[in-house]
Amino acid sequence: QVQLVESGGGLVQPGGSLTLSCVVSGSILSIAAMAWYRQAPGKERELVGDLTAGGRANYADSVKGRFTISRGDARNTMYLQMHDVKPEDTAVYYCNAFIATTGNFGGAPYWGEGTLVTVSS
Repeated sequence: QVQLVESGGGLVQPGGSLTLSCVVSGSILSIAAMAWYRQAPGKERELVGDLTAGGRANYADSVKGRFTISRGDARNTMYLQMHDVKPEDTAVYYCNAFIATTGNFGGAPYWGEGTLVTVSS
């Protein structure tokens, strides 16, 4: 069984910074691409950015230059550094990863349950 657990959400003032973490655990053989998504109230889930297996990061235009995605040295952790946050960044942020397991060598996408980020003064 695979678990993705996000943490680090909370209330932050406009212009402030916040770092989210995602830790992957379970019967993992390998983790390929990882990504952060978000879903604002009343809106569809959208891609914030992703990190390819080769380490290249891609970002949505709305966060480019403000957010940074990285993986930890242990490779089972992903971070989202958020700077100069805006009220429109308010959303539940989800971790997503494509993971091969002992039960599925081909891999499958997995999701965390999300962490809420609220940007407000």
